Amino acid sequence: MSENKTLHVLCVEPGKTPEEKEIGADLKSLQAEVGGLIECVYLNDDPGTILVCNEEGKLNGMEMNRRLGDDIICGPFFLVRDDGDGDFTSLTDRQVAEYKERFSEAEQFSDYEPDAQPHMRFIAF
Repeated sequence: MSENKTLHVLCVEPGKTPEEKEIGADLKSLQAEVGGLIECVYLNDDPGTILVCNEEGKLNGMEMNRRLGDDIICGPFFLVRDDGDGDFTSLTDRQVAEYKERFSEAEQFSDYEPDAQPHMRFIAF
């Protein structure tokens, strides 16, 4: 990935509406956007879209942001597209519009949300 490359992404912060942004494609810029180590979550309903969040958001006690299935993403995250070759690429205009709508409402959470607690899932093979 070129160090000068920028990505057009949709950033979602806790309690705020989504915001379109241009960010650097280098690791340092990606980590700065989520406040730490990055974790990539492929969305089940749109496998070409990746939600990038802080890998330690729950462990670090970051603010609860949005529900994603039966989980809660803690801390800021952004959405980007998979280019099919293992790199990130900018979202399309359609994706920006779709995810602005999907994450438009800042969610309210109770003081204790079990889905916001750090946990491990074990998968038997």
